[in-house]
Amino acid sequence: MSVTSGQKMSYGRALEQLERAQKTNKGAPAYSRFVNRPLGRRLAARAYRLDATPNRVTAVSAACTFSGLALVALAEPTWIVALGVAGFLVLGYGLDAADGQLSRLQGSGTAAGEWLDHVVDAVKMASLHLVVLICWYRFFDLDAFWLLVPLGFQVVAATQFFAVILTDQLRRMHRADHGTIRAGQGSSSALYSLAVVPTDYGLMCVVFGLLWWQTGFVVVYTLLLLANVVFLAMALPKWFREVKRLG
Repeated sequence: MSVTSGQKMSYGRALEQLERAQKTNKGAPAYSRFVNRPLGRRLAARAYRLDATPNRVTAVSAACTFSGLALVALAEPTWIVALGVAGFLVLGYGLDAADGQLSRLQGSGTAAGEWLDHVVDAVKMASLHLVVLICWYRFFDLDAFWLLVPLGFQVVAATQFFAVILTDQLRRMHRADHGTIRAGQGSSSALYSLAVVPTDYGLMCVVFGLLWWQTGFVVVYTLLLLANVVFLAMALPKWFREVKRLG
């Protein structure tokens, strides 16, 4: 689906090309599937028209994301700050979806680009719940016990991130060894996407809009932790059995 610079498409044409070349929605939670990927397509089409490279889009995504995280840790959580945090994180996540789509549109994907994207994601996931911990310690009136919640969420998120990446890499290796490597196949129902939405990073981005409301944010954040613990407890044995079958 790549095009040369002499064949630059209009925004609408680029968007049509991207819509026909979407990754499988198998396993994708609702926000990522129904909100972030469409947003990423539009941002990728705009970036294409601006002659941006995927790595530049990744850099802008990182700048937005880490600006939002810095606000969580450093600024008193007023409603304006909360909306700013949510806005930065939502835009950063949308651009995170756009860089890969732009590389497919341009036919410019590289191993270095994929590495950069994953490293930015790793730093983001390593920082997200730590800045919540800092915010709660500095600005929230909470018993010390509650500080265990973001610490626990950090452990769960890091485990899930690593397990997903490792499982996907082992699948790719197995397909390559058997000569069956190809684009992702299959799909998930809308009901499944809604059921796993608590695991969606995009939902967490939106939840930061509640940061100004201490009670509401603490309750929703804690419920998301519990939902992620349940999901991980169910997913890890499933992934282990799948990898074991690979031989």
